Amino acid sequence: MTTVTETLSPADEAGQEIFDRLIAEDSRIEPTDWMPAAYRRTLTRQISQHAHSEIIGMQPEANWITRAPSLKRKAILIAKVQDEAGHGLYLYSAAETLRTGRDKLVEQLLDGSAKYSSIFNYPARTWADIGAIGWLVDGAAIANQVPLCRASYAPYGRAMVRVCKEESFHQRQGWEILFELANGTPAQKQMAQEAINRFYGPALQMFGPPDDDSPNSQQSMAWKIKRFSNDELRQRFVDMIVPQAEALGLHFEDPDLKWNEERGHYDFGELDWTEFKSVVRGEGPCNTQRMQRRRQAFDDGAWVREAAAAYAEKYHSADSQLIA
Repeated sequence: MTTVTETLSPADEAGQEIFDRLIAEDSRIEPTDWMPAAYRRTLTRQISQHAHSEIIGMQPEANWITRAPSLKRKAILIAKVQDEAGHGLYLYSAAETLRTGRDKLVEQLLDGSAKYSSIFNYPARTWADIGAIGWLVDGAAIANQVPLCRASYAPYGRAMVRVCKEESFHQRQGWEILFELANGTPAQKQMAQEAINRFYGPALQMFGPPDDDSPNSQQSMAWKIKRFSNDELRQRFVDMIVPQAEALGLHFEDPDLKWNEERGHYDFGELDWTEFKSVVRGEGPCNTQRMQRRRQAFDDGAWVREAAAAYAEKYHSADSQLIA
């Protein structure tokens, strides 16, 4: 099962045998179980990057809370941004079960050694972009994350069950925004169309690079962390959103997008992978801004962390004295 070569002690060989059996049986790996070091590293990287994406992803939407067009929209958007913070919490907690502390994970985000989803380095220029983010970006997240509910690492899978339930609300919120705009004035419909034009390509890139250019995908699938390849998930998503766009009365400006009767799927054009790699490297339109704001928020919140630590130390000492 495992393709990564490791030198194992006799005890580790026994652990590897049990691990391989659990994976083959499609069972779950718990934090107390033996696992290969490479499996632990892969999960720590994937889960922490997922957590970072949730936290950074709050920024473009939080920026629109005060500008949402009604009190109802403000309340819904506040709830959504709070959900994203909660998702980050679930995922950081899951990553910590792999023996890397949250302080270290956050440090890796702030110093730039850890990545987050490239989609969050694009600006939300209009209110319609908030709809496009909800429908396309959260829709892509659902398509990617529902299979993760069956991830072989149990804490990750359990966290994803709740995350996916909340993401379905987020996608519905985005759909509703676009539906109202698409059925409003011609200017509003044009605004909705321009928003999905902006987010169509980056949303499809959320599934990662093509399978031929994704060296970690096969191993993650062998370990049953992932259940489908990047390209399989991308195709599923395209097949889902094209009829939805038609229901909105909108379209995707992809000249190669058409139904392929023989394949039973939609064909679609090649994505701009040069741009994708540029954004991942930190050269996207909002990379610098996103990280500046995250670092500023971290610095501004130092007193909260210090107060919480002092409170915990005080009451831990009091509890220890009672026990003594």
